[in-house]
Amino acid sequence: MAQATQTAVKFKPLKDRVFVSYSAELEKTSGGLYIPDAAKEKPQKGKIEAIGNEVKNVKIGEVILFDKYSGSKITIDSQEYLILKEEDILGIIE
Repeated sequence: MAQATQTAVKFKPLKDRVFVSYSAELEKTSGGLYIPDAAKEKPQKGKIEAIGNEVKNVKIGEVILFDKYSGSKITIDSQEYLILKEEDILGIIE
């Protein structure tokens, strides 16, 4: 069974879901202005923290690329995470 690793958060996704951490970095324009959160694009890369029992193609700890409009964003202890379906994963970054 899957379980969260390397984080203080214990979250176990169900079925074909993947629990992904990512860091929302401060983005700056070439002129030095910071882009507000509302204008930023959603992340497309993250690290798998936990997987559901029906996930077959990825493992905990892998860095993945996913569609920017997929998944559900959640915040736990001021850290942002995504819950994705396995089919929303585009590939593994090696």
